[in-house]
Amino acid sequence: VVKEKNRMGECPVWEERENALVYVDINSQKVCRWSPVTNEVQSVSVDARVGSVALRQCGGYVIALGTRFAFLDWDTQAVTTILELEQDKPNNRFNDGKVDPKGRFFAGTMAEETAPGVRARRQGALYTLFPDHSVIKQLDQLDISNGLDWSLDHRTFFHIDSLSYAVHAFSYDVHTGKIACPKLLYHLEKEEQMPDGMCIDAEGKLWVACIDGGRVIRIDPETGKRIQTVRLPTPRITSCCFGGKDYSEMYVTSAYDGLDEATLAKEPHAGEIFKITGLGVKGIPQNFFAA
Repeated sequence: VVKEKNRMGECPVWEERENALVYVDINSQKVCRWSPVTNEVQSVSVDARVGSVALRQCGGYVIALGTRFAFLDWDTQAVTTILELEQDKPNNRFNDGKVDPKGRFFAGTMAEETAPGVRARRQGALYTLFPDHSVIKQLDQLDISNGLDWSLDHRTFFHIDSLSYAVHAFSYDVHTGKIACPKLLYHLEKEEQMPDGMCIDAEGKLWVACIDGGRVIRIDPETGKRIQTVRLPTPRITSCCFGGKDYSEMYVTSAYDGLDEATLAKEPHAGEIFKITGLGVKGIPQNFFAA
């Protein structure tokens, strides 16, 4: 549905009030908004790689870029820094993020590659930004903090550290926002490659985007089993969310960075955004950051 190619399209969020899909292109340092009505993409350039975007209750967005949390005013394009983190790790940047059921923004970090396929290990962490602008560190020594979401009963937090090739489940205290007691939920099969972004559907099942696996997979958290696979027409599938007027459509982002010229020539859809219909299941609306 979006032909404008993204170097590293990520973190799609359906914004009901704008009837639009908001997402980031990490490596182009842009926050983007696509209207299915006009088919137009608008974007705001920022001064660092932007890993994630989420909706703010009062309008505009909260973003995680470089190693800082910030607010983005869409109309003025102004970026206001809330807090700088990890200033002792100049090679780190924020990656995926999402707002929890109580309006707190969870986002994690990762080390950038220093050469193709080479990165410092266990440099990432997962943070929670509270509406009062305080921050806590939830997890440490992560490789690539990635996809995240919460169970429908708000008692479980799901998280992906990509280089573990797995989805983990944590107990989650909705009152404090704290997570604890990790357990392995699902380990990806070889052909599924590496897990990236993730979302939950209205039946409480998880959808995981498989980067370099060219697919999204549906996992049942009760059984830890994969129950569905949807293949997409390009390999570097990065993230997914539900949207549309009744949240019955799935939007899927992809990337072309990381593909060599020979592969790119064979992958005309790399970096585009796709819509999957007919899944027979709906999603749930995104939470708003409560400040």
